[in-house]
Amino acid sequence: MFELVVSSLYFILPVYFANMCPVLFAKAGFPLGVPVSERWFGKNKTWRGLYAGFFGALLIIALQRYLQNIGLFDSYRIIDYMEVNLFLYSFLFGVGSVMGDLIESFFKRRLKIAPGRPFFPFDQIDFVLGAYIFLLPVYILDGRVLVVLLLITPLLHFLTNVIAYFVGLQKEWW
Repeated sequence: MFELVVSSLYFILPVYFANMCPVLFAKAGFPLGVPVSERWFGKNKTWRGLYAGFFGALLIIALQRYLQNIGLFDSYRIIDYMEVNLFLYSFLFGVGSVMGDLIESFFKRRLKIAPGRPFFPFDQIDFVLGAYIFLLPVYILDGRVLVVLLLITPLLHFLTNVIAYFVGLQKEWW
C-alpha cells in the first residue's frame, strides 16, 4: 500500500506543481494576468495561469526524467520519463490541470458561489480530474492510482492551502 501511495504521488507531482504555479507566477509578476473570460470563469482565471501550468509541469517532468536517468525513484515510477514526449506530457498534465480548475470555476459561477469561497470537494480534485481527462488519449492510468489520488489529494490540497495562507501566498486558509 505504501508503494502505491508513493508511486501515485510521484506520478501526479507535475499536476500538483502545475496547480500551484499560477499563484507563484502571479506573485512573481509574470505577464498576461488577464482573465480568460471574467463572465464565464471569474476574474482570477487568467491566461498566465494556462502557461504557468504548462511550465510548472514541464519543470517537474524534466526533473523526473533526470532522476530516472540517474536511477533515483525507479521503484516508484509509473511511466517511463525517458520515453514520453516531454512537451506533450507537460501540456496534458499542466494545461489539463488548469482546465480542470477552469471548468470547476465555470460551475461555481453558475451556482453563484463567490470567488475564494469553498466548493468541496471540487476545489480539491478539479485539477487532478482535468489532468486525468487530458491524459486519457495517450495513457490509461491504473484505477487504483486514481482512487488513491482522489482520496489523498483533498487532504494535501488543504494542507498546502494552509501553508500558502501562513506564508502570504493565499488570502484564505482553505
